[in-house]
Amino acid sequence: MPSLLRYRRVLNLCRLVLLCLACAWGVSVALEIDAGRLQGLAARYGAKGSRAVASWLQLLNAPPPPQEKDRLTLVNDFWNRSLLSGEDMTIWGQTDFWATPLESLGKGAGDCEDYVIGKYFSLLALGVPAEKLRFIYVRARIGGAYSSTQVAHMVLGYYEKPNAVPLVLDSLISTILPATERRDLTPVFSFNANGVYVDGKPAASVDRLSRWRNLLQRMEREGIRP
Repeated sequence: MPSLLRYRRVLNLCRLVLLCLACAWGVSVALEIDAGRLQGLAARYGAKGSRAVASWLQLLNAPPPPQEKDRLTLVNDFWNRSLLSGEDMTIWGQTDFWATPLESLGKGAGDCEDYVIGKYFSLLALGVPAEKLRFIYVRARIGGAYSSTQVAHMVLGYYEKPNAVPLVLDSLISTILPATERRDLTPVFSFNANGVYVDGKPAASVDRLSRWRNLLQRMEREGIRP
């Protein structure tokens, strides 16, 4: 996909999500997961998809590491090795589709948003507070920090404290690094249930639902509820 089209697509998706997070769930989120329902629905994706979902449930049901940073590594590694990177049109036959964790694991593939969604909900399930996590829209230089090839991309940021330099959970590389060490990424804005942030400062509130609501509704039907 041409980079300009990709920029516009991801930017539009981000705008939809940043307008709806707070109304969907508050800042403090606890997940209720119906493992039996999830595993039953995973059967539609065949043996491979069922195994992937079973592995995810095993990760969520095991006692989490006591340190939050170890939980980040556990979740980041799981999702990066569980999905192949692809485009929505190839995977789902749609230009814009936000997959639930079940759908992504069932297919074994996803785009950058799907990695972030999977990591976000996994970390919530392992007890990481929602206010420490932000969806971050970036421009990523493919081929290194000095490459002229840029694509629109999304990563998950972990903020130990509100004004801390975030740790970046990325599908492009598996190593979790502080944002200051990711010179190949240029942040555009970030968002979570509290609002939208530009240059680390609140820029807008989150006040209505759209694509995010649809995602949450599908997740609830699959057995994942706030």
